[in-house]
Amino acid sequence: MKKLLFILILMPLWALQPAQAQNENEYIIGGITTSGIKFLDQNAIINLSGLRVGDKIRVPGTEIGYAIKKLWKQGLFGNVDVSVTKIEGKTIFLNIHLEERPKVSRIFFEGIRKGQKSNLEDKTKEYKGKVASDVLLKNIKETIRKHFAEKGFFATQVEIIQKPDTLLKNAIIITAKVQTGKKSKVKDIITEGNVAFSEKKIRKKMKIKERTPFRIFHSSKYIVKKFEEDKERILRMYNKNGYRDARIVFDTAYFVSHNRMNIRMQIEEGKKYYFRNITWEGNIKYTDEQLSKILNIKKGDVYDPETLEKKLNFSLTEEDITSLYMDDGHLFFRITPIEKNIEGDSIDVEMRIYEGPQAVISKVIINGNTKTSDKVILREIRTKPGMKFSRRDIIRTTQALGQLGMLDPEKIDPRPIPNQEEGTVDIIYNVEEKPSDMLEMSGGWGAGFGFVGTLGVSFNNFSIRKAGKLSNWRPVPVGDAQRLSIRAQANGRSFQTYSVSFTEPWLGGKKPNNFTVFATLSNLNIGVNRFNLSNERTGYLKMFNTGVSLGKRLRIPDDYFTLSHSLSFQYYDFQNYTIDDGFASGYANSVVLSTNLSRNSIDNPTFPRTGSMLSLNLSFTPPYSLFSNKPDEFYQSQTPAERFKWLEYYKLMFDGSFYTPLVGKLVLASRIHFGFLDAYRSAKGIVPFERFTLGGGGLAGQNFIIGREVVGLRGYEDNAVRPLDPRRRTFVDGTVFAKYVLELRYPISLNPAATVFVLGFYEAGNNWLGFERFNPFKMYRSAGIGVRFLMPAFGMIGLDWGRGFDQIEGLPAGQGFQNFTFTIGQQIR
Repeated sequence: MKKLLFILILMPLWALQPAQAQNENEYIIGGITTSGIKFLDQNAIINLSGLRVGDKIRVPGTEIGYAIKKLWKQGLFGNVDVSVTKIEGKTIFLNIHLEERPKVSRIFFEGIRKGQKSNLEDKTKEYKGKVASDVLLKNIKETIRKHFAEKGFFATQVEIIQKPDTLLKNAIIITAKVQTGKKSKVKDIITEGNVAFSEKKIRKKMKIKERTPFRIFHSSKYIVKKFEEDKERILRMYNKNGYRDARIVFDTAYFVSHNRMNIRMQIEEGKKYYFRNITWEGNIKYTDEQLSKILNIKKGDVYDPETLEKKLNFSLTEEDITSLYMDDGHLFFRITPIEKNIEGDSIDVEMRIYEGPQAVISKVIINGNTKTSDKVILREIRTKPGMKFSRRDIIRTTQALGQLGMLDPEKIDPRPIPNQEEGTVDIIYNVEEKPSDMLEMSGGWGAGFGFVGTLGVSFNNFSIRKAGKLSNWRPVPVGDAQRLSIRAQANGRSFQTYSVSFTEPWLGGKKPNNFTVFATLSNLNIGVNRFNLSNERTGYLKMFNTGVSLGKRLRIPDDYFTLSHSLSFQYYDFQNYTIDDGFASGYANSVVLSTNLSRNSIDNPTFPRTGSMLSLNLSFTPPYSLFSNKPDEFYQSQTPAERFKWLEYYKLMFDGSFYTPLVGKLVLASRIHFGFLDAYRSAKGIVPFERFTLGGGGLAGQNFIIGREVVGLRGYEDNAVRPLDPRRRTFVDGTVFAKYVLELRYPISLNPAATVFVLGFYEAGNNWLGFERFNPFKMYRSAGIGVRFLMPAFGMIGLDWGRGFDQIEGLPAGQGFQNFTFTIGQQIR
């Protein structure tokens, strides 16, 4: 370094010498050596310097200075020194001495939480393995400051500490000591220049709010990214109300105390504009009048670019110009609104249309399914090769695939690949499978039974076609979307129930004809001691139920509708088990025909955000008494055991669920449920089975009620809402029920492996004995909050806290209420 300094001092003196003297100081490089290098390649360093053996240089001169600059620019060295080792005539020998800078091996953080450390590790991992230059250390500091500034900590201080890494050569460990300080909160939001909208309304549009003692649910942190988004929201509000020229000409955020900031904005509103003349250019298929009717924008309407865009391209209701063309094959359709003339506060708009040819679907490709057979997915697809392209068919296909149950609705991604030259389109459906099989292992306490365990398994992608090969049993053959369900509940000797069902969704494989066969066997013993095997029962109830059903998908009014029919047989055998007044021993049989008309248009079976589910079900037995000429007195004189030997009734059930997106991810779920049971002949009476009981979570399997419809009503005890029989002065199961539900739902996670959402509910319901007592305005009301967890192995698990508002008629004050409700599975009612 001293030699280099001496040379630099002499350079001005040598520069004053005549040219001949300068030529005398010109040398040829005879050799170049390096020193101080431990880890870098010597030849690479010499190449980086730009000096070469055989080159002519002047000493003093500019060549050595340029070499030093080049090496400094690499950022690899803490010191660079070029010196002369010897001179032989006109041959000079040089040495480049370097002090290598270490590399960053690890970065640690102090003063912050574990979760914050994890985020910073991801953001600073790019610096590991690089030379610890001044610029790099500065970048690490700035990365940390920026990270916390994005979270509202603008006063973050960072201290970088370096120490050698004893495990690696030429490496250092960096420890960043972080002091975030307090979050910077917004004290005041000040707007200037706004006339059309008050400062209060502008603030309401912003996500960043002013800090007040009573503000809990809104953030007052100042975050640059959120402020930029707020400015866009403000301008969208102006644009939507006709102020197309509105702009924020100036904005600033400044501290008024150590952690309090003010936001100031200067708004230039401009003029308010209105639509005047709207003309169409390039349309052949549809007339101006037809297109104007769909656009539905009149002369004198406020000029709103957002509404115009929705009317032209992809509105949620599909009532837009682009959908009109694309649903009829015009994949290459384009429409461009041009502001043709601006006069005063009025704007003329010309709609320039390119209709393009109708595209025909060439190929349909499925990607991502590894277990589910291609045919299962292809048979749900509405976009077949050879058909005209239709955007509506793609949307409908996406919904249908999401409802299969074995594909993640959030990951279904249809991708049209157009070929404009040939007028065709390939459609690729990218899908991702999710766990669909469910294992149920649960326990519950039933009144009079104690602990009851449940073990069940449902295979929702079963394949009986593949069952013949042992290699396919891993653990069961899968791929054909068939459903096999096996379930058992038991409490030792007191209670057992076993059920099995099998469903083929496409019977025959060509049409969506749903076929199901099922069987259930239940046994309830009274008076037994599950710890004493010699103890004899004092009564029992046995029930056997089996049947088949066949359903089909309809095309009219639309293909969201399904119609199904079922035939089932039920057998009841009981002794010393009171079913009805005077009916404690005997047996009963029923042959039931059911017809169900349903419509399902929801977008996601786990967390629906749009669409609805409607179901109308009529169940009835043969009207044996109507075929008989026996008078009413004959049936009135019969004992209950004789009268109900063969059950006869008709039963009507209606369930409706509607899902409406509100703001962001917030969804309103509204439901209505109604049930009615009656007899063909009043003299024979309404059957004691198939009646309704309300209250609790609606877990029929956990409450062990056989032969009854169990309807949930949160905030009240299980089965507490039952009508009082005026004749017997006892509570009995009802024959008419109604229930209304409103829920606000918000998803925490939509991951198919762990879907979680929270909800707030308000619901009301009641249960009556006879339609003449039905009163839709006399309800038992409740409200509360809840959470739902979807676990692939166990299904939907729910926990609710509710408060009932109305005292149940006939019960002592304070009785019949229950705050916590536990549910398993998707609650239907």
